[in-house]
Amino acid sequence: MTIKIGANPIIWSNDDMQSVGASTTLEMCLAQARKAGIQGMELGHKFPQTVSGMKAALDPFGLEFISGWWSTELLTRSAEEEIAALKPRLELLKGMGCKVCIAAETSNAIHGQIDTPLSARPYLAAGEWQEFARRMTVVAGFLADHGIDLVYHHHMGTVVQSREDIGRFMDLTGPSVKLLLDTGHALWGGSDPAELARSYRERIRHVHGKDIRPFKRAQADVYDWSFLRSVLSGVFTVPGDGCIDYARVMRELPDYSGWIVLEAEQDPEIANPLVYARMGRNYLVDTLIATGHMKGDAS
Repeated sequence: MTIKIGANPIIWSNDDMQSVGASTTLEMCLAQARKAGIQGMELGHKFPQTVSGMKAALDPFGLEFISGWWSTELLTRSAEEEIAALKPRLELLKGMGCKVCIAAETSNAIHGQIDTPLSARPYLAAGEWQEFARRMTVVAGFLADHGIDLVYHHHMGTVVQSREDIGRFMDLTGPSVKLLLDTGHALWGGSDPAELARSYRERIRHVHGKDIRPFKRAQADVYDWSFLRSVLSGVFTVPGDGCIDYARVMRELPDYSGWIVLEAEQDPEIANPLVYARMGRNYLVDTLIATGHMKGDAS
């Protein structure tokens, strides 16, 4: 059993609001990630999109490439069209030895719209779920044939946000569709992250470690802010700086093997990325040692 701690470059530069962290270079991001004890990175908009480019960027810092977000559009296109669009990303993932492909349905998502409140997030009608799940299962089967798990990212502002959404999605998709457990999105969306871990432990293949600041979440809920406005307010932080008990979550995943990826959509001008990456990484190491997932001599 091996768990590695990675990071998403969104700690340094925001993908949905590229003006946030715009002055942070890729090299600065990677150097700080390595200094913080991070072992691998997910994809960000400043990263190369080719195998040769990715290796040239990461190798000098001794970092692995974990995977990257893929926006599916399966409510508006067929599984076959999705697979065709996905092939260049598949080449990158296979070339870098990745084990998972992170997917989230975004054809009608509102999380990237700063003036659209989260109360306006999309829902699927009862009759739409079956076909959506079927298409996702077909895409997951294609990836599985290439040795890669599709891990679905439940996310605020999308059709798979609430506990009910997650349950319906997992019930209707086939076993080739795995789950990305994002602790921050889970809690904010109305789920208990530990309960999700317990319920879907056999299908969880990837974990995003993101924490919540309860006061900021309460503000976002009461004032019905958009996702991005909530992010700018500081609703998210790294594990150990919010309210989520990660030991409780990880005890529900006794056999988990793979990546736990630090995330915290914060403004790097306000929240120093190196400080927060190191804080989150150290907290996770301590937690994983306490839960028996990692040996006590981890450095």
